[in-house]
Amino acid sequence: MTVKIALAGDHRGVEMKARLFAFLKSKGFEPVDCGPFTLESCDYPDFMFDAAEKVARGDCRFGIGICHSGIGSAIAANKVRGIRAALCKSVEEAKLSRAHNDANMLILGSGFLDTSIVETLVETWLSTPFEG
Repeated sequence: MTVKIALAGDHRGVEMKARLFAFLKSKGFEPVDCGPFTLESCDYPDFMFDAAEKVARGDCRFGIGICHSGIGSAIAANKVRGIRAALCKSVEEAKLSRAHNDANMLILGSGFLDTSIVETLVETWLSTPFEG
């Protein structure tokens, strides 16, 4: 069974979300795009709640949220019962968030993250097991 990953964000995360959608698909995952789909300003919590609820219900195994700083997306996602969203800016933080905290949502700040590490960060996060 293919692992489903919910993707959501704000208008400043649309481009990174699109790149991650293609990257995840190329790695054999099934990305589920919860929006937004345009660069127009939007109410990102609506999209983040949709993704977080899909993860909390078990419709998706993981979720990835992307907004300019990542802070708002992390706050919104963590309001959903059962969600453990971690804002990560480095590969090491991504690894620790899974290994030590069993994070089920990864949050990225598109305005503060070096785009050259995004795929490695996401791949590390997805492949790191919870240590218990």
